[in-house]
Amino acid sequence: MLIKGYDDGPLVAGESLLARPGFWSNYLLAMCSDGACAERPVPEWFGDDGADVDALSEVLFDPEHWPVFRVPAEEGPGAVVIYRNMVGDYGTDYLLTDPDRAYAQQIAGWEGDFSGIGLTWNELVRIADYPSPKAEGVQDTAARLLLVLPLLADLDLAEAAPARLAAALTAVGAPQHTASTTAEHLLAHLTRRSWHDPTWESPLSGS
Repeated sequence: MLIKGYDDGPLVAGESLLARPGFWSNYLLAMCSDGACAERPVPEWFGDDGADVDALSEVLFDPEHWPVFRVPAEEGPGAVVIYRNMVGDYGTDYLLTDPDRAYAQQIAGWEGDFSGIGLTWNELVRIADYPSPKAEGVQDTAARLLLVLPLLADLDLAEAAPARLAAALTAVGAPQHTASTTAEHLLAHLTRRSWHDPTWESPLSGS
């Protein structure tokens, strides 16, 4: 697989892994620690168990195959999530794609914590809700929202954000009785992080 603007590693399409047990725990569990939670986050919050998580982590973090999750948008920028499985330099890279640009733009990365530039809740929802049916990648709106969720950098969330996120979690297999709490922990963690100066322009503005 080739992504213009990203020259590292043996990239492979990862979208089929989204349906595998253990994926969402691998992807989001570390972001459920909001500092105020007495409970330790567990895979069961996402409908998984520890064996599922361990088995899939071997696939997700294989240095010989770097899974790529494409989130193409019908109009405007889409996103790409890449598991950067470089030995000694593991992490997750987040790129924006734009039909008006020849190359993808890396805007953030995860290496135990996030660095880079984030997006507002409304920008994430816009990417999630308008998939490009003609492009290869993730089409399901719930999965799309969860894939771009780590990019959230918005202290002024829409009132509907917790319910929307809980519905997305339920749609990908999280138990209904834990989805709302899990959504709250995720949003608390993501909105507590230090990101860029709030006066900076969003990367979707073209700056």
